[in-house]
Amino acid sequence: MDCEEIRPYTHDTESKSEQVRRMFNAIAPAYDLMNRLMTFGLDRLWARRAVRAAAESAPHTILDVATGTADIALRLASAVPEASITGIDLSEGMLEVGRNKVNAAGLAGRIDLRRADCLDMPFESDTFQAVTVAYGVRNFSNLRQGYESMYRVLVPGGRITVLELTTPASPLVRPLYNLYTRYIIPFVGRLLSHDLRAYSYLPESIRAVPQRSQMAEFMSNAGFTDCRWRTFFPGVCCLYTAVKPS
Repeated sequence: MDCEEIRPYTHDTESKSEQVRRMFNAIAPAYDLMNRLMTFGLDRLWARRAVRAAAESAPHTILDVATGTADIALRLASAVPEASITGIDLSEGMLEVGRNKVNAAGLAGRIDLRRADCLDMPFESDTFQAVTVAYGVRNFSNLRQGYESMYRVLVPGGRITVLELTTPASPLVRPLYNLYTRYIIPFVGRLLSHDLRAYSYLPESIRAVPQRSQMAEFMSNAGFTDCRWRTFFPGVCCLYTAVKPS
């Protein structure tokens, strides 16, 4: 099984990675606000739980993949005061917003944000004690390669924590979810970000990405063990955790 490739701009000849980079450059100024609005503030609760899971082992070196505007990186810096955090992202526009937030928090000495592709990361093997990804794996142009790349840079015994949106399993919630994601989110997204495609791509990419046990299977196939997942209310977000064997 593999992940269906959904591109933000379906008529372009660019690679998915380049299209994702261009899309997030365009929506970067509105990204944080849209997250709050789209999730009715639940994204903050989900982020706290993901950071708590990543911080359990008190890692000293953390890689935040698809760091975006550095929301998770900043939360990690607070949760693990001894940690040095590196965030990577394809979008320079998102990183610019993130750097401004990091500088405003006085954490430039602990959080290093840089532009890099998760499929070809410029790090030695066995470098980081923890890897985190929030709302990013569905944008990978090759999910299997992405997990293998993250596995490579983790130290033996290190943990990966993935937060990702999902389609609700409940037949009661799903009709409301479909209405909300297919019509309301794209409409509001266009008003705030002025990108006609970005927030239509969102629900399409969620439907296409492996979910729950299928996502855990991808992690296992990359070499991870103790692959677990749990769904957060109202069934539209999952937290996945796994370990690189010692």
